[in-house]
Amino acid sequence: MALFGDTYGWMVIFILLFSSSSAHSDIFTSIGQMTDLLFVEKDLVSSLKDYIRAEESKLEQIKKWADKLDVLSAAATLDPEAFLGHPVNAFKLMKRLNTEWGELESLVLSDTSHAFISNLTIHRQHFPNDEDQTGAAKALTRLLETYQLDTDMFSSGELPGLSPSSPRSSLTASDCFDLGKVAYSEADYYHTELWMIQALKQLDAGGGGAEASVAVDAVTILDYLSYSVYQQGALEKALDFTRRLLALDPTHQRANGNLKYFEFQLAKQRKAEESEGGEGGEEGEEGEARRGRETRGRPADYLPERKKYEQLCRGEGIRMTPHRQSRLFCRYHDNNRHPMYVIGPVKQEDEWDRPRILRYHDIVSDAEIERVKELAKPRLRRATISNPVTGVLEPAHYRISKSAWLGAFEHPVVDRINQRIEDVTGLDVTTAEELQVANYGVGGQYEPHFDFRRKDEPDAFEELGTGNRIATWLLYMSDVQAGGATVFTDVGAAVWPKKGSAVFWYNLFPSGEGDDRTRHAACPVLVGNKWVSNKWIHERGQEFRRRCGLRETD
Repeated sequence: MALFGDTYGWMVIFILLFSSSSAHSDIFTSIGQMTDLLFVEKDLVSSLKDYIRAEESKLEQIKKWADKLDVLSAAATLDPEAFLGHPVNAFKLMKRLNTEWGELESLVLSDTSHAFISNLTIHRQHFPNDEDQTGAAKALTRLLETYQLDTDMFSSGELPGLSPSSPRSSLTASDCFDLGKVAYSEADYYHTELWMIQALKQLDAGGGGAEASVAVDAVTILDYLSYSVYQQGALEKALDFTRRLLALDPTHQRANGNLKYFEFQLAKQRKAEESEGGEGGEEGEEGEARRGRETRGRPADYLPERKKYEQLCRGEGIRMTPHRQSRLFCRYHDNNRHPMYVIGPVKQEDEWDRPRILRYHDIVSDAEIERVKELAKPRLRRATISNPVTGVLEPAHYRISKSAWLGAFEHPVVDRINQRIEDVTGLDVTTAEELQVANYGVGGQYEPHFDFRRKDEPDAFEELGTGNRIATWLLYMSDVQAGGATVFTDVGAAVWPKKGSAVFWYNLFPSGEGDDRTRHAACPVLVGNKWVSNKWIHERGQEFRRRCGLRETD
């Protein structure tokens, strides 16, 4: 008898586990919603243990029966005629073969997996699918790149920002291989190389990963590596990986073909270098890596400010002179002696001067934050962007989060927060958009963008009838252990999340013209769970509240 029961039951389990037709997508875009999956998995583990205990109990009964008959058969076959000469023995033999072996057959054929299969089927509709796994894999590569981490650090689970008590999880060789395959499918051969080399290192060290559903072998890894480095122009490395592959599998058809091709191309390259009077040979490991990073082996980048954006996310390249820094202050703010804040003014801090970015500390309580999260969590949907051509809202790979909209009428806490924004900023929020609550996913980010409508987007916010977004209120509803900063790429500013605080800035000059300096981004979350809420305040209703003057000049 098989240890895990009948073949049919486990075929059903296999199909359930690996079919993604009914799974939800976009789960990876919200850590808050992903937490529910941990409890789903915990319940499934409990159900699986119940199944194992039932199987073990069944096997124990079968074993006792077999042991008993083993002793009986051994004694009976020493002198069969004498044994059957006893009428009781003869009767019991008839009974065993006619009745008891049939009962044993029923026991062996009984299916104890029904409860587990039923539970798995119920939960399966909430499982992530291939898109989620791919999205999470891309997120790890994005974090690797943005924060200039190495694959050794990532594989060990030792990430910046982790406290000694934080749970850690390491990557197996199989995990690294899967990450490399996702990069390969995106024609990102630079990161394919990084992950495949890490997979090979861990495989050589014996870290293949016993939990891997599919075994990974050195031949397959080397096959990916040779092609990936070739695509980066590193012929010598491609040739080396191919020779290592053939040492393990001399009959590998593709590798044998590649070996001849790489040797031919390398000889051709060296001959060309010699005829040009060069030094010949490759640039060396460092030169190859640099060339792969800067010129080859990656898909074309659509974001011109990528380097600046990632530097700011790491806390580098912040452009604030000591003189300007000395003019940034903290103060108690009562908004021109507003009745609500004369006795209890709010704590206001200058985060930046041009454009002016203000932070209000302790502007909401933990209890208010938790209530807003409770209201938003069931309604979180993949965050979308407006297609600049069609105007249709659609998900985008450069915005990895889920969001929900909360109206003031839905709960007193939302109404209080809206009123507080109006009291602190002095702007009318009756024409503002509803409070948008966002939760970021694995490596969650929102790449550089403007909040206001630009001249090439004449239809943006048209349906609202309230004009352009004059100002942004961004409330941080969680601390973030590492990453997750709000950065302003045009001016080189970075603002770090602090739970209970909010940052505020004007998107428009007093003339109504958009302020390009407010182009900003949400950096990828490296460690932690980032919750924010936004209030976008529009022009209508601010006619007698907005700042005077035609345009800021500094």
